[in-house]
Amino acid sequence: MVGAWLLLWGGLALGCRGETAFLRRADDSTGHCTYSFTVASPVEATCPDAGRVTELRAELAALAARLSRLESRERVTGGSGPRGGEAGGARDSQQAAPATRLEAAYRGHWTPDRGIGVWGGNGPAWSPPRAARAGTAVRGTGSAPAHPAPGPAAAPRWDPQPLAYQELQSERTEVPVSRLLEETALGRPGSEDSAGCGELVWVGKPVVFGRAESIAGKYGVWMKDPEPVPPFTRETTWRVDAVGTEVRQLFQYEAAEQLAQGYPAKVHILPRPLESTGAVVYHGGLFFQPRRSRTVARYDLRGEAVTAEREIPGAGYHGQYPYSWGGYTDIDLAVDETGLWVIYSTEKARGAIVLSKLDPETLEIRRTWETNIRKRGVANSFVICGTLYTVSSYSAPNATINFAYDTATGTSRALSIPFENRFRYLSMVDYNPAERQLFAWDSFNMVTYPIRLSRP
Repeated sequence: MVGAWLLLWGGLALGCRGETAFLRRADDSTGHCTYSFTVASPVEATCPDAGRVTELRAELAALAARLSRLESRERVTGGSGPRGGEAGGARDSQQAAPATRLEAAYRGHWTPDRGIGVWGGNGPAWSPPRAARAGTAVRGTGSAPAHPAPGPAAAPRWDPQPLAYQELQSERTEVPVSRLLEETALGRPGSEDSAGCGELVWVGKPVVFGRAESIAGKYGVWMKDPEPVPPFTRETTWRVDAVGTEVRQLFQYEAAEQLAQGYPAKVHILPRPLESTGAVVYHGGLFFQPRRSRTVARYDLRGEAVTAEREIPGAGYHGQYPYSWGGYTDIDLAVDETGLWVIYSTEKARGAIVLSKLDPETLEIRRTWETNIRKRGVANSFVICGTLYTVSSYSAPNATINFAYDTATGTSRALSIPFENRFRYLSMVDYNPAERQLFAWDSFNMVTYPIRLSRP
């Protein structure tokens, strides 16, 4: 509105000086209201003659012919154009297409939003279409200076001085077959091909979602509920910074994007402090190990109260049987397609990993498996489809998934699946069966790993 008044007063001022001026108000091609202010040229009686139009047509025709020859050459050398076995008539029609498009653009007064004309100081300077052809790149040797566009009543005029020519250059990149396999739908979380259970065969590179800014976030735990209860959803994200002696804060985020920004929607204060990074969120509850105890508790996220608590018989706690990185990781909870698990060790098992299936409502132990994998000898572990997997190192950049224990057969086997510790302090790894990803905490950084399972 201010701009309109300025134009109006400018028109009145010029009118007082006796010069011809016009103010026009109309919608443009996009439907926006625009004001156009036009003043007759004080030095030019008429616009430049149209004799240069013929020169422009000749230059455009020569340029179109050059583009056609380059496209034809690329087709002969096996570019991304039509196959050599096509009929000659089809080739000719495709070769003539660039010239037709260029002439049509000129006849359309070089409208900028068509991707052909770019307005210059004295008129439009030619530039190529934004996407000339798939698999090609545009390389130029010059450009026209950019100036404000002329008024609506000004006719575009060709200026040959800043003219630049363009070339099409074919670009090809060799990609290893292994990389193509990693990028198939089978490796993407949530795809149909990855539905159902199977054995872990590949772990991708970590993707960073957020970073803790205080020392309390040196290590921690973050997660999503694979089976949420309203009002929470699968996008609701939970986080605990685990450094400290009185860790009670559970941060709630509406989505992972909010987590990355660092602004929680709510902060839950737990009635009891939790220990280390073994907590999980499942079926509307936070399952955690209360500090200095061998018990597991369920905190109801809607009611904001502890609804169940049970001791794990003989389980080591507070540094008796932690993972190799320490951190009082004696009791570690996990979730997979089949439900809730607890990973720990006992004096009877002599430090070997013990795996128990829990009832998510009462925390009653349904069944227990004793493995031959030493808990202090691995950096972390998680469960997928009833199989326990362990990580070899928390600090080596090129670690591996080194063991698997199958609860269906009661047997273990050695593995060597590459696993990257990008920030070299892995304190938490959990599997999310809804997203088919690993969630991890690596030295202040909250990351995910894409995975691939073998077909059942």
